[in-house]
Amino acid sequence: MLEFRPDDEQQMLKTAVHRFAEEKVRKVFREAEEIGKIPADVTAAGWEIGLLPTGLPEQYGGFGEYSALTNALAVEEFAWGDFAITLDIMRPNLLAVPLMLDGSDAQKEQYLPLFCDEKAPHVTAAMTEPVIQFDPRQLNTTATKENDNYVLNGHKTMVPAADTAELFLIYANENGQTQAFFVPANTPGMNVDKRAKFMGINALPTYEISFENCQIPAANRLGGEAGCNIDRILTHSRIALGAAAVGLMRAGYEYALEYAKQRVQFGRPIAQNQSIAFMLAEMAIDIDEARLMVWEAAWKLDRGEDVAYDATIMKFHIDDMVVKVADQALQTLGGYGYIREYPVELWLRNARGLAHMDGMLIA
Repeated sequence: MLEFRPDDEQQMLKTAVHRFAEEKVRKVFREAEEIGKIPADVTAAGWEIGLLPTGLPEQYGGFGEYSALTNALAVEEFAWGDFAITLDIMRPNLLAVPLMLDGSDAQKEQYLPLFCDEKAPHVTAAMTEPVIQFDPRQLNTTATKENDNYVLNGHKTMVPAADTAELFLIYANENGQTQAFFVPANTPGMNVDKRAKFMGINALPTYEISFENCQIPAANRLGGEAGCNIDRILTHSRIALGAAAVGLMRAGYEYALEYAKQRVQFGRPIAQNQSIAFMLAEMAIDIDEARLMVWEAAWKLDRGEDVAYDATIMKFHIDDMVVKVADQALQTLGGYGYIREYPVELWLRNARGLAHMDGMLIA
């Protein structure tokens, strides 16, 4: 029988993350978006909650309690605070989770202990490419085997914190299959190019990077000779992104609801107007529906089921739903919703980008 309530430990984690989001993130997220920089102490405080180390195997310094559902609960609360800051706090996961899932024993021994330290390692990953109809299973960036090395060629975009990363996980096309490769910073042939400018998530520095005959040892292929399972990695990413979308929707709904209760027009709060009340009700329904879809996919994943189909359908549906709810939050505020002084316009801008962020958030 399914239990639709978090257990005691999960509830404690939700409470801790929500308190962090409320007390730390909500105080800085608007300024961070405007100046294009997240305060380092906020990211550090988010890392100290210990979500990633909790899930890593004990033999590498973690606690061995990985749960996709528990992670989804935490990501929702992080994203309720701010989506861009969530992406920054969860950035170490971009390398650690694929490594935990598919890495060889030697790779795990080399890298996983780095993620159990007091300070987060400076790592990132690059999956997205600047092409029309991007498909993570049909990448344009190539990896060609030459003797005991791989040679990478191509371009990537939306790479978080590429300017400070010391280690990259690069996804590339090897003979028609998507594989991933560890590439240390400053490897000859890899160049960090211009900082990207987007409609939203401007608090998070993201960059374009390029590869021109970038040569790395064959041992740097994730999983060694076995390689990686891109469908499984995408499943973890889509569940995390779905959870983040729920947090973003919640933020918009709660703000709009409070505004509608306090905003008085023609002698009564606008929440009493049928059009506003119905819209708020639809938002609440959509949020519950989205959350249950995320929970179901995460629960099945924790049971060892192949949920690539479930996660894909969930993500496709939530991509539309999060934009709808964010737009309804803006509509509830009327003309004020279009003013940057109010946060709903940022939530709508961030919501629009979720459909294009496969691989930018993994939990």
